[in-house]
Amino acid sequence: MIHQKSLSGRAWIELLLLAAIWGGSFLSIRIALDEIGPLTSIAHRTGWAMLALWVVVLAMRLPIPRDPRIWFGFLVMGLLNNAIPFGLMAWGQLHVEIGLTSILNAATAIFGVLAAALFFADERMTMRKGMGVGLGFLGVATAIGIDNFRNFDLRSLGQLAILAGTISYALAGVWARKFLGALPAQVAAAGMLTGSTLITVPLAWWVEGPLTLALQPVTLVAIGYYAIIATAGAYLLYYRILAMAGSGNLLLVTLLIAPVAIALGAVVRHEALSPNAFAGFGVLALGLIILDGRVWAMIRRPDVDRTAPPG
Repeated sequence: MIHQKSLSGRAWIELLLLAAIWGGSFLSIRIALDEIGPLTSIAHRTGWAMLALWVVVLAMRLPIPRDPRIWFGFLVMGLLNNAIPFGLMAWGQLHVEIGLTSILNAATAIFGVLAAALFFADERMTMRKGMGVGLGFLGVATAIGIDNFRNFDLRSLGQLAILAGTISYALAGVWARKFLGALPAQVAAAGMLTGSTLITVPLAWWVEGPLTLALQPVTLVAIGYYAIIATAGAYLLYYRILAMAGSGNLLLVTLLIAPVAIALGAVVRHEALSPNAFAGFGVLALGLIILDGRVWAMIRRPDVDRTAPPG
């Protein structure tokens, strides 16, 4: 008999902690962007997080891959999961509120389901998933607002950049499953960040100038937070929760991040989101709950065999 993963009290605490950490990352990135450019911000993020994770790998005495194909996989993963989405979202945050950025970021799960259905036979699109994806897209469109489609400007472009970043995250999930699934999570994360650092540091240096630590204290604190805590530490916590609760339960974190980011944006940056942003998040949240499957199973249970899996 296969035992289904469930959320224990400890898993719930760690899930809420992860949501708080990632919710705070949107604020810290926006604070850093007051002084440094988007490319420089992600170069700091990937570089310092890479060093922190390799310290963890060495301390745990985990084997370091030597196969060039694995390192090529790290390079592509670093591009898809870090360099592209971090860069697009950082630039988007220059023109989009912290809270709205976090709402649009939740679309990662929607695009992830679509990408998996396209590339993997065992993750085909079902009626339940189709409903969840459809509601997700409706929620995103509502959050952006019709006016932003009619009056295209930098804000509209910033929102599209953030959504493009979520598509890159989805493709990274496909790449990781195909080429990096057999590696220890700590090694995969450290290798991925190494690949992204090899891309982001030279690019930032070329476009925005040499990296420096001669920055305002608040900027240094922001960089330290989003690099060490919200990237290196969060990756380790993410994989720990994944092992305890499974990927389905971990999907809930995408629902919990946005309220944290919205609250921080309102309190610290005095941001006020439009009603359509909150309405869009509600519709998107409903789509994610349907993708999660448990509510769908409860609805179907009276009409079908109780032993049948949902979806």
